[in-house]
Amino acid sequence: MCANRVYLTFDDGPDPEWTPRVLDALEKEGVKATFFAIGRQAQRFPDLMRRVHDAGHAVGNHTFSHRHPWFMSQRAARAQVRDGANAISDVLGVQPGFYRPPHGRERACMSDEAHRCGEQVVLWNVSAIDWGPLGAAEGIEKRLDAVKGGDIVLMHDGQNKHNRPDQLVQILPVFLRNLSDRGLRPALLPA
Repeated sequence: MCANRVYLTFDDGPDPEWTPRVLDALEKEGVKATFFAIGRQAQRFPDLMRRVHDAGHAVGNHTFSHRHPWFMSQRAARAQVRDGANAISDVLGVQPGFYRPPHGRERACMSDEAHRCGEQVVLWNVSAIDWGPLGAAEGIEKRLDAVKGGDIVLMHDGQNKHNRPDQLVQILPVFLRNLSDRGLRPALLPA
């Protein structure tokens, strides 16, 4: 990873209300990102999933239904990874190259299954915390202002249960514009 590059990632989509807004902001600034899609959402909104891919963004697997990795059998956990990858592949015609566990909670059997599917496990080191009670635009903006070269940044384009993409999209355009002023270049995750 390059010292002046930042790797922007968006989880829990595609979402018909918020993903298009995130895509529009990225397109306006000429920025590419990685979207960790939930397989069930990819099946529900295939045109939106194709829009993400066709715009040149990378697509990763965020399991089939975003179940917490620690609260299911090993068999069910492996199926979540495999079924998520298959759902995305069925929509896009290509296998996702990355996997991110829901809630950032790794589990050996799921990481193993991701590797079997040809996916690299990717977490993050900076979270916008665009969810829950701390997910107000002002706080998100402060956390994103601290992004530095080499960071993998977690944000959400899907509302899911507790995410606040409504707050994120308020500050996302300014954040994207300011990156180049700070000498930072958004890039796709390296394969």
